[in-house]
Amino acid sequence: MPAGTLYRGREGMWSWVAHRVTGVLIFFFLFVHVLDTALVRVSPQTYDDTIALYKTPLVALMEYGLVAAILFHALNGLRVIAVDFWAKGPRYQKQLLWTVMGVWIVLMAGAVYPVLNHAAREVFGS
Repeated sequence: MPAGTLYRGREGMWSWVAHRVTGVLIFFFLFVHVLDTALVRVSPQTYDDTIALYKTPLVALMEYGLVAAILFHALNGLRVIAVDFWAKGPRYQKQLLWTVMGVWIVLMAGAVYPVLNHAAREVFGS
């Protein structure tokens, strides 16, 4: 593969972009998580109100998005390690990416029930 073709508009570039985007999303989640946890020391009532807000169906969908971001970031990180440290990694980076995507889809399908179950009960009743 000629130099520069690994990333330019191909799977490698899009996995790079997705890796950066998911990393930023995870960082912002952690930032908000630290802030909302700190509320318990500042105002317990505000903390309780915030936790009640987190039990809404919209936030459940956001939790599912968080699971998606973390899983993709972790799996793609393993792919990046393989491409960087395995001598044949660059040659097989496309196949590794499609493997990551397949594993990610299977894991996300398995996460639907545990993550969205409480939201479904809230929307459709017990």
